[in-house]
Parts: sequence; structure tokens; C-alpha cells
Amino acid sequence: MKKTSFNQEEMEAFKPSEKIGLIACINPDGEVHMTLITSIMASSPNQLTLGQFCTGRGKWFIQTNNKLSFLIMTLDKKLWRGKARWTHKRLDGEEYEIYNEMPMFRYNTYFGINTVHYLDLVETSQAESLPMAKIIPAALATKLAKSSAKTGNRERILKPFAENLFNDLGSLKFLSYLGEDGFPVIIPVIQCQASDSRRLAFSTIAFRDELKDIPVDTRLAVYCLNMKMQSVLVRGKFNGYSRLKGIKTGTLDIDWVYNSMPPIHEQIYPGISLQPVESF
Repeated sequence: MKKTSFNQEEMEAFKPSEKIGLIACINPDGEVHMTLITSIMASSPNQLTLGQFCTGRGKWFIQTNNKLSFLIMTLDKKLWRGKARWTHKRLDGEEYEIYNEMPMFRYNTYFGINTVHYLDLVETSQAESLPMAKIIPAALATKLAKSSAKTGNRERILKPFAENLFNDLGSLKFLSYLGEDGFPVIIPVIQCQASDSRRLAFSTIAFRDELKDIPVDTRLAVYCLNMKMQSVLVRGKFNGYSRLKGIKTGTLDIDWVYNSMPPIHEQIYPGISLQPVESF
């Protein structure tokens, strides 16, 4: 069930920085971009804030297209998903002070929060528990089926590090695509794994009802991270579902890869040629 405000218990649950916070936004080309922002909090029942300490593309995109979606997962594996609109940012104020008094930022030698972004809540889900009883079988089923989804193309797209990150059963993965209402849709797809460096595969055992609604040929973004906060973002075309070794499996052909880790957030594939510096 959807609702349009947070209660006090939810606002308290979002305060710790030790959580997963994801923002799915839209770039100028109409593609979904996903960003890890653990500083996401609810400053009031109808407003979210994001504390910025480094600048990736997502911080720019939310200012050019203010429709975004969010996912918050706390350490007890409770999930909230919803939609919001970016309204403004500040370099000072009460929320700025709150962020910079938090131990993660107050005692960090290298960075603190320099900007606070404000979002008006559009809608949010009730808290839901991560369905581990389905995720574990889904991951094992994907591991069995993915070898049948290999592309056979030996020219690499994912680097070995990123391919191994996707194939680590302890990594978290989330996919997103642009919904009909102009807001991104976010779906946990923790069972997702790499068939090879050019294709991802995932069983539908977990989050079946949401995954089945994704149209064939939809552009998908998939964000992958582990508990060390190592991460990568990919995009590509969804091929639909087929039976691989008797397992209903979705596949995604990768055509874009982005390094989402500090200190330099940048496109990895297709490669970007170096340009000479001509002005200072």
C-alpha cells in the first residue's frame, strides 16, 4: 500500500548513515541513472534530504529533471521504496548542521557534507522485509541457468573486477527503468549475476510480480555493490524471459558501464578518449 507521508518511526529508522540509500534519476538523454546516497533522511513527514560530499552525475541530473525514485534499506533488511521531486539545495541551514555533526562526516579527515538537497515526497511504500526465503533460491537458480545465457563474444565489456562483483552472491543488486508516469521504477534483483562480461541474468523466483511487468527491449539500469561499498552501474537492453535449464530467466545485454565509486565517477564503457587541456 502506498502513502504520502512518513511516520515518526520511519523517520527515526532513516537517520543512521549505516544503511543502503539509492536514488534513481533521469539523465538528459532520458536514461535512468542510479546513485548510492547513504545520507538520505526524512527531515519531515513530507520531505527527504540528501547530504552531498562528492559530486557524481546523479547530483546534476536531479536538478535538470526533478522526478526521482528512492530505495532505503536498513540494517535489519527493511525496505522502503518511493517517489520524490527535487526542489532546491542549500549550503547551510539546520539540516546542513545535522549532517556535519554526524560521526561519519564530523570526524572524516577528507570530506564533510558540503551541500544539502531537498526533495518533496510524492509517495512511499510501507516497510517491507527483504524476502530472503525467495532471494536465496533465486540466486542459486540464476547460478545454474546463467551459463546457458553466455553471448559467446570474447570481447570484454565488464572488467574482471566488475564481473566478479556481480557474481559474488553476497553483493546487492537493484535494477531500474523509466515508468509510464515519468518516474523511475526500482526493483531489488539481488539474484542477478553475470553470464559473461557482456550479459546479466536473473531468475524470477524473487520479486516475480514486479519483474514480469518489465516490457521486452526496455532500457534497464542495474546497480551492484558489496559490503565494502565497491560498486558499479551498468545499462543495457532487456531481452525478456526464456527457459534456461528449465529456469525462467531474464537477461540484459550490457552496452554502458559507469564507475560509481569515489573519488572519480566516470563512464568506463564505451571508453572515453583523453582530451588535451587547452585552457586553464
